[in-house]
Amino acid sequence: MDGQITMGKIEKFTLPIEPLHQSPRKVWVYLPDSYATSKKKYPVLYMFDGHNLFYNKTATYGKCWGIKKYLDKQNLDIVIIGQDCNHIGDERLDEYCPFTAEKTFTGIQIQSCGQITGKWFIEKLLPYCQKRYRIHTDRKHVGIAGSSMGGIMSEFMISEYNDYFSKAGCVSPANIFNYHVLCNHIQKKKFKETRIYLDFGSDEERTKKGLVRELDMLLNINHLFTQGGCVTYPNLVVNGTHSEESWEGIFPIMLEFLFPELYKKKKS
Repeated sequence: MDGQITMGKIEKFTLPIEPLHQSPRKVWVYLPDSYATSKKKYPVLYMFDGHNLFYNKTATYGKCWGIKKYLDKQNLDIVIIGQDCNHIGDERLDEYCPFTAEKTFTGIQIQSCGQITGKWFIEKLLPYCQKRYRIHTDRKHVGIAGSSMGGIMSEFMISEYNDYFSKAGCVSPANIFNYHVLCNHIQKKKFKETRIYLDFGSDEERTKKGLVRELDMLLNINHLFTQGGCVTYPNLVVNGTHSEESWEGIFPIMLEFLFPELYKKKKS
């Protein structure tokens, strides 16, 4: 099928997410073209903000990551499972903040419910998907990824649940909210064989001071992961912005680093 665009399938289902609000929660699933005819198991990447991954019409700001389009074109055998965030007010910030917030926006109180979200992923979402789909359950073929608050959740998940995930994509992580406690959290963990992609866009901050601050946090977190034995890819995205349009451009880079075996099979 070289040069031929295949057509993967998007499925949706809902799953209870109590005690968090907006339950049941929608989950989006990309199944590659080969899934319907194959009997094999597929590697899987779980992601945050599922509504922003595949279709512009469902994306919060009218532009998605373009993941379906990319995977269809590349004909890669991987399943992507994206959990919808909470769309009520600022509750996304609550659900994707794993520790007490060190910084908040003016007038916004963040109730740190990220650990509840993480536990739901492990105890509800993963087991349900593993029964419903032919996906690998061993950590070697399972990853977690997200952007912004989803990025900091991915940093938390790969360190807290390293027995379940061997790969993490931490895209434009909002490290400023949990930086010090997150560093302490990572530093105390022992990692199995793990690959971690981390990045930040050069145009995400308005000032040079802000950019240096963000890069300093990112590189320090990257250093802690490498000290723990992880293989990492810290990436400064030139002209990168805090947007799905920018993240669409880095998704292929992130995916090939996290799942190099997919691309080796494609080239062979």
